Amino acid sequence: MKALVLLLGAALSVRAATYYVTVSGLGGEPDYEQRFGMWAADIGKILKAGPDSADVHVETLVDGTREQVRAALDRVAKQAQPQDALVLMLIGHGSFDGVEYKINLPGPDLSAAELASLLDRIPASRQLVVNMTSSSGGSIDSLRRPNRVVIAATKTGTEKNATVFARYWVEALRDPAADTDKNDVVSALEAFRYADKKTAAFYESQKRLATEHAVLEDTGKGDAVRAPSPENGEGHLASTFPLLRIGAEANAAKDPARQELRAKKERLEQQIDKLKYDKASMAPEEYRKQLGELLLELARTQEALDK
Repeated sequence: MKALVLLLGAALSVRAATYYVTVSGLGGEPDYEQRFGMWAADIGKILKAGPDSADVHVETLVDGTREQVRAALDRVAKQAQPQDALVLMLIGHGSFDGVEYKINLPGPDLSAAELASLLDRIPASRQLVVNMTSSSGGSIDSLRRPNRVVIAATKTGTEKNATVFARYWVEALRDPAADTDKNDVVSALEAFRYADKKTAAFYESQKRLATEHAVLEDTGKGDAVRAPSPENGEGHLASTFPLLRIGAEANAAKDPARQELRAKKERLEQQIDKLKYDKASMAPEEYRKQLGELLLELARTQEALDK
């Protein structure tokens, strides 16, 4: 009996772990290549700096191939327990032909159907998929499942322009303001609302028509929605899914010097976005010159942030 009590006590003391896998795919152009990889690396650094880092397992695949993604998720499938959680984040370009969504990776692309099959093999009972690619709305039908939160940067597969949602998702992980209920935990729903609001403000500030509209589905059977609420039945699981416990990164965000650097990084990325928008009306050599200067300054700013 004593041995049974000790065994039961040990089982109850096991803490749930969270497995994070972040993938950045093909950029196609230098500015996308640099920023996709930068955002993925940022996510990895933030997660590793958290107060519960001993209970998190972080894997970041920059320019990850289909086989590398499969191998990473297979590793999680072998290690994760039912009480654990999985967070998969996808950054880059996606495609949708009206039937099938794929994330664009070096070599063969990876379809949403194949991704769903890989995720279904993982025993972690709580799962979150954040697809921040273009056309990501086309992946929702394949990925939705009970006990899985699915977030997409676009409401359909036909929103094919490059997205900026990933930029503000990263910001949600480091900005204490994302924790709206002030419980020192940023939930999946809080991060979604933060990034969606910032994305909308970006297009307004650029005086451009928004070409992406983020959506969320977390019942496994409903339609993805722009504004989760009790009225439409979406958002409850996301509100109880702890994405990140605020720790060292959030404290560092209060440093005035780092705040200034992050503001500079945001300005540079917005300038790059505007430059791409104006590309058609510019001489090619002038476009390349300005883009090169902005990318160099962006790299220098990121290097300063990393110190």
